[in-house]
Amino acid sequence: MRVETDILIIGGGVAGLAATAAFAASGRRAICVDRAPVAAGMNDTRTTAFLKPAVAVLEDAGVWPLLSGETAALDVMRLIDAGGRENAAREIADFAADEIGEPPFGWNVPNAAMRQALNKRIEQLETAEQRAETAIEDLIVRRDHALARLSDGSTIKAQLVVGADGRNSTIRDMAGISARRWDYGQKALVFTVAMEEPHFGVSTEIHRTGGPFTLVPMPDGEDGPRCSVVWMERAGEAERLAALPVPEFEEALNERALGVHGRLKLASGRAAWPIISLIAERLTAPRIALIAESAHVVPPIGAQGLNMSLGDIETLMKAVAAGGGDPGAATALSAYQRRWPELAARVSGVDALNRAALTKAQPLRDLRRVGLTALTQMRPAKALAMRLGMGAR
Repeated sequence: MRVETDILIIGGGVAGLAATAAFAASGRRAICVDRAPVAAGMNDTRTTAFLKPAVAVLEDAGVWPLLSGETAALDVMRLIDAGGRENAAREIADFAADEIGEPPFGWNVPNAAMRQALNKRIEQLETAEQRAETAIEDLIVRRDHALARLSDGSTIKAQLVVGADGRNSTIRDMAGISARRWDYGQKALVFTVAMEEPHFGVSTEIHRTGGPFTLVPMPDGEDGPRCSVVWMERAGEAERLAALPVPEFEEALNERALGVHGRLKLASGRAAWPIISLIAERLTAPRIALIAESAHVVPPIGAQGLNMSLGDIETLMKAVAAGGGDPGAATALSAYQRRWPELAARVSGVDALNRAALTKAQPLRDLRRVGLTALTQMRPAKALAMRLGMGAR
């Protein structure tokens, strides 16, 4: 059986589903194909901070209104340097959204709630279709379309194929696009905590060594104020922490958190994720565009990862709209390819920040403190840093 569509999205994670909803809401026919079942990700205890430009994409797609009550505002990004010889804060810098007239910076959303909203929105859209538990097995690219053969025996004829299938992207391989990938010997522990004190919309990133320790506001739970935590450490230490009994883990947790929000208690399971960086050599091939982790991966610093992915969707949609009736036309793909230098610069920037956070050398930790102090004292540079972090170009 052959089916025709404007756009075929391979990959049903948050980015792939968001692209499906966004293109369908704009009037395009869009089909999303993914190996996993529709319910995949519903047990994901992680959260994602969506900054305002990403929220605008979700609003235009009709997804954001479906998240009522599931979001926590991010009004202040607080950086704490604890890189001295004692485990204590020695420099605190607040980056407040109202300093650049943008309160809040964005909102933190549980991943499971976002997946549920995306699935619901796709069901509402007449021009959107989701095919779960289905894989792409072959892709033939012709001058004016691409033919994708799927594991369910069907063939989809599409004008544009979007690769949103992650860091080990099948579409990237099928397109013959190479990628540079490197790791840091780090893992991120991800979990939720209940707190004695409210967060007041402040996201706190503590730097000592091994990687940043970040507390991101969440809606209150039955046990009171909550934050999601991303605790980056060298892989061996992260694995040791993940295996600790809860009382011992909570002692280590509170020592690392420096008393932020009072006493913290573990309120979820713990998951450990390897930290890598990746950048594809190109974003496009004939009839193919790469977005999200198919194109770039960064460590979880400054809420860049998924926000960059939503920026990919926005840029690709604008390129398609400007290209006329054919979403896979060479002119549209050429316009989207022009995003690559910005992505490469962001990957390099986050890589540098992570290496600075990872260092054990005391002179480099002291230099990191000096840089943070200088940035907070130079108001134009501070404002620029905030705008760049939100995705300004």
